[in-house]
Amino acid sequence: MSQINYISEDKIEEQLALCSELIPLIRARSETDAPLAFVDTYGCQQNESDSEQIRGFLSLMGCGFTTDEFLADIIVINTCAVREHAEMRILGNVGALNHTKKAKKGQIIAVCGCMVRQEHMEEKLKKSYPIVDIVFGPDEVWRFPELIMRLVKGRKRVFEVTRLDGSLFENLPRRRDSKLKAWLSIMYGCNNFCTYCIVPYTRGRERSRKPEDILMEAKELIASGARDITLLGQNVNSYGKDLGIDYDFADLIKDINALEGDFIIRFMTSHPKDAGEKLFKTMAECSKAAHHIHLPVQAGNNRVLKAMNRHYTREEYLEKVRLAREYMPDLVITTDIIVGFPGETPEEFEDTLSLVNEVRYDSMFTFIYSPRVGTKAAAMPDPLSRAEKQILCDKLTDAANTIPKEKHAEYVGRTVRVLVDGVNEGEEYNLSSRTKEGRLVHLKGCPEMVGSFAEVKITSSTTWALFGEISGQ
Repeated sequence: MSQINYISEDKIEEQLALCSELIPLIRARSETDAPLAFVDTYGCQQNESDSEQIRGFLSLMGCGFTTDEFLADIIVINTCAVREHAEMRILGNVGALNHTKKAKKGQIIAVCGCMVRQEHMEEKLKKSYPIVDIVFGPDEVWRFPELIMRLVKGRKRVFEVTRLDGSLFENLPRRRDSKLKAWLSIMYGCNNFCTYCIVPYTRGRERSRKPEDILMEAKELIASGARDITLLGQNVNSYGKDLGIDYDFADLIKDINALEGDFIIRFMTSHPKDAGEKLFKTMAECSKAAHHIHLPVQAGNNRVLKAMNRHYTREEYLEKVRLAREYMPDLVITTDIIVGFPGETPEEFEDTLSLVNEVRYDSMFTFIYSPRVGTKAAAMPDPLSRAEKQILCDKLTDAANTIPKEKHAEYVGRTVRVLVDGVNEGEEYNLSSRTKEGRLVHLKGCPEMVGSFAEVKITSSTTWALFGEISGQ
């Protein structure tokens, strides 16, 4: 059982009190009674959830919000460390803030998230990006007001990224982008140590929130109008293992499903080694649970899977897919695949391609391997060139596009239930919606329908979406 560092209610109250004290101080720096903040988020859904908490604090500090860096008095960049491309893009965007810092007197620039938890990135920001005022890791989100106060009063740069103590905090303020859709974090961190992945080093060990805290937040979300709730964790199937009670992820889904209201339960992400019959059976039995599972396979060759430290074989993965579809014949399965893992041969890649054709994923997220400093894979021999890996990736992309197109074509003529979740400006199909399984459906209707469920007859399809008309109209 991992050691969880619960942040006390008193400490959270201290941070909330600091927000009130910061209101006049931030106004003084901005020279306006209506200071603005911009929170720019990269990476996974967990980062999106963290940014909601940061925006919650900023709201209590008296800030409005903008997406224009030149208007913002406070800029927070919440970073990702999963791939090198994301880091380079982030650093480029941070560097571009030189112009906004010169134009906006008193502007505060903070960089947080997984990228800064890497020692070499912390040093890069410290030495090469003097415009950055505050740097803090994911464990320090709850202390955001304190970090702002230290900067404002001390007039020195603030770096708080050294701790990775398994913090767990409740009752932070949130400012959500949508009342209709909501992220609901159930756990943080990861214990798996896949050899290519930096997350255990940036997010720490697994720690689960207490069931009663999750259920209370779920009730509040439903009462506020949420109709699409996504449970978040680096590996949701590990939920509860560190709590010392006989309660797991499937039990949590059952309890959320029993709450009053018409809503959909989704979750991200499942590790195949921990996904099993109890979860599949629970998903099938719970009427509000989406029949969708994101089950990252990463590779289809057993030697490569072992080198990745994934703890399952190709055969075990395929058996889990078979069992899940036995319980839910309409199940939508999506996945992640890494192309060109160090030492992977073109022949071994063919095993991945054959697995894709056997499973027939509804959607795939494919990536060329990106070395991460500090991971075991970064030190492995990697003989294939980038150009050779790109050829393999293109073959995988062809399959990724062909299979969903064929699956979507099978929906034409069927009637499906959708949650209308948005407006498509200037398009013939002016509304967007999702089936419970997560398929995108464009349709025609009144904007007032956003937030409601509807029965839609599918009239056409493409690789990426379905198109339909509301039944009875």
